[in-house]
Amino acid sequence: MNKNINMKTLINIAIVAIASVCMVSCFNDNKPNYQYFPNMYAPVGYEAYGSYNTEYFENGQEAMTPPPGTIPRGWQPYDYENTTAGLELARVELQNPLEINDENLAAGNQLYTIYCAVCHGDKGDGKGILAQREKFLGIPSYADPGRNITPGGIYHVEMYGLNSMGSYASQTNEKERWQIAMHVMNLKAALNGQPGLLGNPTDSTAVDSTKMAQPIVVDSTATANVERN
Repeated sequence: MNKNINMKTLINIAIVAIASVCMVSCFNDNKPNYQYFPNMYAPVGYEAYGSYNTEYFENGQEAMTPPPGTIPRGWQPYDYENTTAGLELARVELQNPLEINDENLAAGNQLYTIYCAVCHGDKGDGKGILAQREKFLGIPSYADPGRNITPGGIYHVEMYGLNSMGSYASQTNEKERWQIAMHVMNLKAALNGQPGLLGNPTDSTAVDSTKMAQPIVVDSTATANVERN
């Protein structure tokens, strides 16, 4: 009798052990074994410009215009209109909110090289590679007489574009546009032979180290001979 009980106990233990091993072997830390309301874990991924049932999407298209009064995350409203009057107002009213320091000027220099130098030139003289190849003609220098270049005007043109230049609002954020504007003002000062924004000499006024007086080198052997005599 006891033998039969022990056998049943062993069989039950074996069944429980096998079941436990089977259950544990199916565990996946990255994916639960059982999901209740699976749509909450794995939502349907819609293609941005796909066509779907009009029951869920207006006009059957997933990509829709944002609701009125909403703005994208991280985007700041810009209240100046894309008009000549808006540009003139931005030139007068808009001021660069960033601190003028080496970090912002270096970032503006880098961004200018990426987005602007190809047309305006590394020095802002309008002799970028595309101008030299005559892909775009008539690109003015920042130092051309009569040009009213201000930080606010530069920012406005970056937002909307001007003439053949397109908008860079989608390629740069607010801080980056102001950093570029800061560097452009430095280039303008350099072209006019004026100190930069930090009060330091710009490239056009900096002293050429190759033209500085060289130190006098004394021949030690000649000196020794003079001392002996």
